[in-house]
Amino acid sequence: MPSFVRIQDIADILIMTLLLYQLYLWFRSTRAMQVLLGLGVVTIIYFVTRFLGLYMTSWILQELGTVLIVLIIVVFQAEIRQALYRFSLMRHFFGSRQGPQQNSQIHEIVETLYSLAEKRTGALVVFQRSESLTDLMLNGVTLDCEITPQMLEAIFYDGAPLHDGAALIRDGRIALASCHLPLSLNSDLPQFYGTRHRAALGLSERTDAVVAVVSEERGEVSLAIGRELRRPSSAGELVTILENLISPDKERPHVTLMQWLFSDLLAKTAVLLIVMAFWALITSRQGAIATVTAPVRLHGIPQNLVLMRSSPEEVEVQVKSFSTLTPTPAKLDIAADVDLSEVREGQAIVRIRNSDFTLPSGMVVGSVNPSSIRIVTEKKVRKTVPVRCVVRGKMPRGLEGYQLVASPASLEVEGPAGQISRLESVATEEVDAGKLLKGKEYQKNLLPLPKNVTVLRDEPLTLKLVSRHSAR
Repeated sequence: MPSFVRIQDIADILIMTLLLYQLYLWFRSTRAMQVLLGLGVVTIIYFVTRFLGLYMTSWILQELGTVLIVLIIVVFQAEIRQALYRFSLMRHFFGSRQGPQQNSQIHEIVETLYSLAEKRTGALVVFQRSESLTDLMLNGVTLDCEITPQMLEAIFYDGAPLHDGAALIRDGRIALASCHLPLSLNSDLPQFYGTRHRAALGLSERTDAVVAVVSEERGEVSLAIGRELRRPSSAGELVTILENLISPDKERPHVTLMQWLFSDLLAKTAVLLIVMAFWALITSRQGAIATVTAPVRLHGIPQNLVLMRSSPEEVEVQVKSFSTLTPTPAKLDIAADVDLSEVREGQAIVRIRNSDFTLPSGMVVGSVNPSSIRIVTEKKVRKTVPVRCVVRGKMPRGLEGYQLVASPASLEVEGPAGQISRLESVATEEVDAGKLLKGKEYQKNLLPLPKNVTVLRDEPLTLKLVSRHSAR
């Protein structure tokens, strides 16, 4: 366990607690929650076996965990997609918004539902709220018509083409009909609930939609809200519930921070304890220190200066790890990136700061030895110097009056002022005089120049024989 707790650690615990509690609210009473609980137990066993040094068991659980993650993504892709959609802070800008739902429309819908119940005609009506239902309501027929009792009764009339499926109420209109909904897999549902009720619960388990169901066997009207089936005692009660849920004229009750904190306290406390236990396991080896050798990389040298020397070229760095999840320092490419933009001409001592090292999250620099480097810089100057052709051997007979010249005859060089002042010329690669021919041109490069001196030309030089008399 760490000897102290940072502000970042408290924020880390609180953020994970909020996220896990929100996931718990979305997935409780579903098969996804049962799978998550099973995965949590396996994870706890893995950390315990790793802590106790049971290498074979922890290795098998680690490999099994990789397979389980892939299986969970495949099996629960719809739930994962909906959870990511809910996490998105911008979903209200891109998703569907609840349009104007008039109280008169709600009254007409409720009266029609109870009328269908008296006639023992089954019906399924979905009220879309803030979350998109595009991926969950399949094979629907687009209507986009006004809400009227005649239209609703025509849709669900036994034998009508659109009666088998759900009707979607969106933006104050009947948007779709004959839609297929995902079925609930809740094994605790009573046997007398048919496909319509399981479809209504299936959609309410995955979204915030409200689904009204009319049972043709019992002539009852039920309402699926957040994984629960309610049976209103009267049409008036159903109207009140729908107005509170989907009518924009009804304001949501204000919940204070204290009320939110102390509501569902048992579940929140359990999630907090789980997060703290995992945090303690992950940071159990906090404070481990490793010493690594890091090269010194220099950058940002001013344009008017040349770096002549720097010492040392490597430093010893103590790296402190705050978690067992971070990679070992030996596997990291750690280097000191030192900025020289503020140095001036001459000798200088530059301090190496902790911020000069780039480390993964959860790792910090403890100390650096040595903590500074010594550099020497000189002023950068330019100078034009002649090109000297290097010739080996004697000129052939008949070419004694000729000499080898370069084009261009002079070049501009750049480098430290001390070296440039001593540089009188630049020399070409050696040329065999015995192989020279009059009128032929030769391409040659320059011989290497002193360190830190560069020629401001990349192309090879052109050499040719010229009469000494004309050269004068």
